[in-house]
Amino acid sequence: MFAKAFRVKSNTAIKGSDRRKLRADVAAVFPTLGTDQVSELVPGKEELNIVKLYAHRGDAVTVYVSGGNPILFELEKNLYPTVYTLWSYPDLLPTFTTWPLVLEKLVGGADLMLPGLVVPPAGLPQVEKGDLCAVALVGNRAPVAVGVAAMSTAEMLTSGLKGRGFSVLHTYQDHLWRSGDKSSLPSIAPLALDPLDLSEGKECVKADTALQGDMRQLTLEEEEVQRRCEEKSPSEATEDPGPGGLHEDPTDSKTLQEQMDELLQRCFLHALKCCVRKADLPLLTSTLLGSHMFACCPEGRQLDIKKSSYKKRMQQEQIVQVQELSAGVESVVAVDWKHPRITSFVIPEPSPTSQTIQEGSRGQPYHPPDIKPLYCVPASMTLLFQESGHKKGSVLEGSEVRTVVINYAKKNDLVDADNKNLVKLDPILCDCVLEKDEQHTIMKLPWDSLLSRCLEKLQPAYQVTFPGQEPIVKKGRICPIDITLAQRASNKKVTVVRNLEAYGLDPCSVAATLQQRCQASTTVTPAPGLKDSLQVQIQGNQIHHLGRLLLEEYRLPRKYIQGLEKAPKPGKKK
Repeated sequence: MFAKAFRVKSNTAIKGSDRRKLRADVAAVFPTLGTDQVSELVPGKEELNIVKLYAHRGDAVTVYVSGGNPILFELEKNLYPTVYTLWSYPDLLPTFTTWPLVLEKLVGGADLMLPGLVVPPAGLPQVEKGDLCAVALVGNRAPVAVGVAAMSTAEMLTSGLKGRGFSVLHTYQDHLWRSGDKSSLPSIAPLALDPLDLSEGKECVKADTALQGDMRQLTLEEEEVQRRCEEKSPSEATEDPGPGGLHEDPTDSKTLQEQMDELLQRCFLHALKCCVRKADLPLLTSTLLGSHMFACCPEGRQLDIKKSSYKKRMQQEQIVQVQELSAGVESVVAVDWKHPRITSFVIPEPSPTSQTIQEGSRGQPYHPPDIKPLYCVPASMTLLFQESGHKKGSVLEGSEVRTVVINYAKKNDLVDADNKNLVKLDPILCDCVLEKDEQHTIMKLPWDSLLSRCLEKLQPAYQVTFPGQEPIVKKGRICPIDITLAQRASNKKVTVVRNLEAYGLDPCSVAATLQQRCQASTTVTPAPGLKDSLQVQIQGNQIHHLGRLLLEEYRLPRKYIQGLEKAPKPGKKK
């Protein structure tokens, strides 16, 4: 599931109620854990984040992160431990053993095939189909994979250990593991001396040679999965950055906190030098962060104040003075504008593409597609168009429809001799453009009326052309970008945007841009009733910001956007 890079939708601190619910769920799903162990896994006060993401195949996954490491993940309401958790609790799940040679295939996205299992003297663990299991390597109890049994233990033995044994969801060295601190596989000794323990130098090393033949016969399905996982596009081959867009580079000696400190200090100094004035003081620290520092954050990076010690350091360096002017609310009350850190700070050049996005080419400016209305010939109008070589289902532009109608009228001598602006209606034109109650009362029509009636009777279609791509023709009318306001149970308003994909816009990228512009939380969820479509939700009435983004920056025509009239009036509370 995490063999390829995933896409993070949101990363938020867990609420107290959610923390208690998670602890109860862990106790129910993993009954072997004692109360102290559950509290240790899901701490009561330490930092715990909920990360919502989309796996490369589109699966929506919720990951719980503690101490910088993913500890649990939830898929389709089922809770699974990560390898980081299993290294602390190696006996949490029934564990099956395989050979080190198999690990590479599991990391690449393959399921665990039964020929790769090592059967210990005590026999295989007893599981039923669908049970959650762990996979470890010979000589080490530390699990390297988490999966679901594809059959029961009895069925595995009956099959002669042939076929697929486990659907693997997560492995050591996959992208979920990489999102943590990338700890190496620990060495956990077997509970008892195992005759198959290669670390003891047993004669069973010979069994490894025999296994090579079995491994060569692993099913084509496994090989195909491995091949597909190796065929990565350039965007998929790029590793996911860690929190805030930071990379854990093994050649970089700086910790994630140090990297975040540097980013926050840069945005802090940028905001003080360009955005904050003496007249703005006292200034809420939340306003400084939300309204000024976020706006100074470089493209592709995200600020996370919880992973930084910058606020304390800025006070210690006497750049700012912070006071609690009201209970629990801190404000910046003074700024040393002559401090060397501020005066020496060089404002970075803005990125030319920092305000633009386009799906599939994140570094390229967004250009709106060229949308052209077309018309499809229905069965009822076939006789009118067949003389021009068109048939039922033919797709034409408006100018082509005009040419067909003019040629038909002239060829059949239907232009009124006394008034060239009128066209006489023959039986075919009558059937095509008149209603039943008009067929005995209307004998002639002006050219413009005839042409407009023809266009109305034709079936709508449209052509979309994205820059550098072949035109796409579809029947029907293109759905506009739909903007609505919704009221949540908490009586708060949220702005909902649908159908961005039809115009080449990535909902996740739009959500990230709006989050920074509006300084409000955003989420991306499947759009109800729409297949393979996502919707963006922004807290509050953000239609004004959204309208500026779509109309002014993305240059989309207003006729393709509906709901802009719901923007808040000046002076009205959002």
